[in-house]
Amino acid sequence: MIGQFLSRQFLVFLVTGGLAAAVNFGSRIVYNQWMGFSSAVVLAYLTGMVTAFVLARIFVFTDSSQSVQRSVFWFVVVNIIAVAQTWVISMLLAFSLLPAMGVTYFVPEIAHAAGVMIPVFSSYLGHKYWTFKSSPTGDN
Repeated sequence: MIGQFLSRQFLVFLVTGGLAAAVNFGSRIVYNQWMGFSSAVVLAYLTGMVTAFVLARIFVFTDSSQSVQRSVFWFVVVNIIAVAQTWVISMLLAFSLLPAMGVTYFVPEIAHAAGVMIPVFSSYLGHKYWTFKSSPTGDN
C-alpha cells in the first residue's frame, strides 16, 4: 500500500492536486465575501474539483481507459466523499478545536487548509482505481 504513495504518478497527483487546492482555497476567500463560511467551503471545493479533474485527466492518469462520462461520474463520487471529509474537518477546527486552543487569527483559513489536505490519500486511491482506471481490473 505504501508503494502507491512513493510513485511518480502520486507526486504528479500531489502537484496537480496542490494547484487545484490553491484554486479551492483562494476561491473560498472570494466566495466568503458574498456567503457564509460553510457554503463558501462547499462552493470552493466544487471549483477546485473541476480544476482537479482537468489536471488529473491531462497530467496524472494519462493511460486511463475510462470514457470521459464514466470518469466524471466516479470523479464526483470520490469527491463527494472527499468534500464531506473537508467540510467536517473545516467545521470542527473552525468552530471547536481552534477556538478551544485559543487560536483567534486566521481561523477560517487554518481550518479550511487542514480540511483540504485531509482527503489527499483517499482521493488518490479512488481516482486511480475508479475514476481513471486503465484496465477492467483497475490495474494502473
